[in-house]
Amino acid sequence: MKTLTVLAACLFVSGVSLAQSWTVDKAHSRVGFTVTHNLLAEVDGNFKTFDAKVTSAKPDLSDAVFELTADVASINTDNERRDNHLKSPDFFDAAKFPTLTFKSTSFKKVDGKKYTATGDLTMHGVTKPVTLDVTMVGPVKMKGQGGKEQEKVGFKIASSVKRSDFSIGTIPVVVVSDEVEIKASGEFVKQEGNAAEAKK
Repeated sequence: MKTLTVLAACLFVSGVSLAQSWTVDKAHSRVGFTVTHNLLAEVDGNFKTFDAKVTSAKPDLSDAVFELTADVASINTDNERRDNHLKSPDFFDAAKFPTLTFKSTSFKKVDGKKYTATGDLTMHGVTKPVTLDVTMVGPVKMKGQGGKEQEKVGFKIASSVKRSDFSIGTIPVVVVSDEVEIKASGEFVKQEGNAAEAKK
């Protein structure tokens, strides 16, 4: 019995050590969105302050877990008046709901570089399951600053959600579209020698 217990413990530790963390390179990443105004023109925006990480035990990241947090008050559409309106209770209510989060629960390959990431998206105090279309490039090894070799991977997300599902804004959809296109891209760097926990 003691031998089995020790063996089980060793297997558990081994599983934990295999899980690697990949941190986002914010200088080469973006969390953006697009809505349609008056059924005529597209308005682009993004969250200037965000953080993200990927955890995976497999070298090809086919079991990747994504975690994203964005500061709602950092929303930016290149128009201060509009940005302040988006932060107000009319839309995101940034004072009451300061963060937007996403954590994946599954990551499945569709074809080639195409995947789907399903998980829980929380905005405006509402959490809903969503499925995002993801394109993965890499992972690849390359020289970083100082000539040190680094392993990197890129992800691009192009999907959509409905703001009404998260009770964001009561403005008619002919003024601001209900459908919000998500346009995000990220470059992640593998953290060598810093194993992540397989389970929180």
